[in-house]
Amino acid sequence: MSGKGTPATAAAGRAQVDFVLHPYQASGGHGASYGEEAADALGIGRDRVFKTLVAEVDGTLTVGVVPVGANLDLKALAAAVGGKRGAMADPKDAERATGYVRGGISPLGQRRRLRTVIDASAAGHSTVFVSAGRRGLQMEIAPADLIRLTGAVTESIAVG
Repeated sequence: MSGKGTPATAAAGRAQVDFVLHPYQASGGHGASYGEEAADALGIGRDRVFKTLVAEVDGTLTVGVVPVGANLDLKALAAAVGGKRGAMADPKDAERATGYVRGGISPLGQRRRLRTVIDASAAGHSTVFVSAGRRGLQMEIAPADLIRLTGAVTESIAVG
C-alpha cells in the first residue's frame, strides 16, 4: 500500500494476520452508501462487503458489522449483547469513540474498543471485506481473524 497506514492496518499487522488491501476511488458524496459504493467499485458481491455501524444499546456504544446490502436489526443487536434497546448512535459520538470518519469506520483499530457483533453470515465466506480505516480502502480478511481481533460475538443481526 502506498502512503500511510491506518490504525486498522496497524492492528491487523501487529496481530500478524493475513489481509489484503483493496483501494478504490471513493466519491466522497454525502448520503451515499459508502459500503455499496465500495462493493460496486471493487466488483465484489454486496454479501461479502461488510459495513461497520455504531449503535447505542442501553446507552453503551456497540458496533454492528453487517453486509452492505442489508440493514442492522437493532433489536437483534441489543439481544446479542444482553441488552434491551438499541438505537443508532449519533455520528459525532461514533467518530469520537472510534477515531474514524463516517464512511471509513473500521471494526479494527478503534480508539476505544467497543463491544462488537458481527453478522453470522460472515462465516459463510472464506474472506470478507471491511473498511481499512478510511474511505476508499477496504481490507479483505478471514472472518475468524476479524472475529478474534475485534473480540466479537456472531449473531444474525442483518435484515433485508
